[in-house]
Amino acid sequence: MRILVISGLSGSGKSTAVRVLEDEGFFCIDNLPVQLFPTIIDLVRKAEEKVPGVALVMDIRGRDFLKGYERVFQEIRQAGNTIEIIFFDATDDVLIRRFSETRRRHPALESGSVPEGIRFERDQLADLRRQATLVIDTSELNVHQFKELFTAKIKGESGPRRMTVHFQSFGYRYGIPLESDLVVDVRFLPNPHFIPELKPFTGLDLSVRTFVLEKPETEEFFKRFTDLLDFLIPSYRREGKSYLTVSVGCTGGRHRSVAIVEELCRFFEGKGFAVKSTHRDVEKG
Repeated sequence: MRILVISGLSGSGKSTAVRVLEDEGFFCIDNLPVQLFPTIIDLVRKAEEKVPGVALVMDIRGRDFLKGYERVFQEIRQAGNTIEIIFFDATDDVLIRRFSETRRRHPALESGSVPEGIRFERDQLADLRRQATLVIDTSELNVHQFKELFTAKIKGESGPRRMTVHFQSFGYRYGIPLESDLVVDVRFLPNPHFIPELKPFTGLDLSVRTFVLEKPETEEFFKRFTDLLDFLIPSYRREGKSYLTVSVGCTGGRHRSVAIVEELCRFFEGKGFAVKSTHRDVEKG
C-alpha cells in the first residue's frame, strides 16, 4: 500500500490533487493531526476494502505537523513503510493572483497581506520541500493539464491515461439517464418489436442484432456516429474528462439501442479504448 504525504504552498493545487487521488481509489484525509498518521495507516491496511494507498494532506494549517512530522515519519518508516512526499509549488505572482480570484485570506497568517503569508509559508515549509520525493510546480498549468500530469506521475505513466467510455442503452418511455454526457436517439431505425419472431428477444440476441445492424440506414448511422466519437473522445480527454457516458435510446430500451451499444463497444474496444456497457431498461416490459 502506498503512503503519500501531500503538502505544499496554499493555492498551489493540493485540493485538486486530492480529487485526482480519490478518483484513483486512494483513501484521503485532509489536515489530520500528525500523531495519528501511524494509526490511520494501520487501520486502512487492515480494512476489508483494499485501496491502492492512503494520502495524508498536511500543510501550514497544521502547526503541530511542522513540529512533529520528522519523528512520526521515522516511526512509520521503521515499521517497514515507504513514504512518498509530494510537494506542490507555484510562483508568488501566480499564488497572489489565485488568492485574488477566490477572495480568500491566506491561511498562514491571521492578519497580514497575501504576499506576507506566502513568504511566511515558504519559510515554514522549506525543510519539507527539500525532503520531497516529487515537487510539482503548477504555475503554468491549467486544471486539466494539472490533473493529466499528476495522474501520470501517480500511475507511473509516461503517456496520457486512457479515458473510460461508458455506452449505455435506455428506453425513452422511461426517461433519459441523468448521468449522460452524450445522448443519441436511434428510434429512426427499423424496430424489431414489430417483427413477431423477434419481439420476445433483445438486442443481446444475435437474431435481433443482425436485423438491426444489417439495415442500410444503420450502417450509415454507425459510420457517421463513430466518426463523430473518434473526434470527440480525444477532445474530452484533453480537457481532463476521465469518464464519458454515451447514452443510446430507443422506444423501450430492449432492441435497437441495445444492439447499437453492443456494436459500439465492440468497435471501440477493437481500437484500444477502455469501454464498458450497461443496458438500463433491457429487462423491462
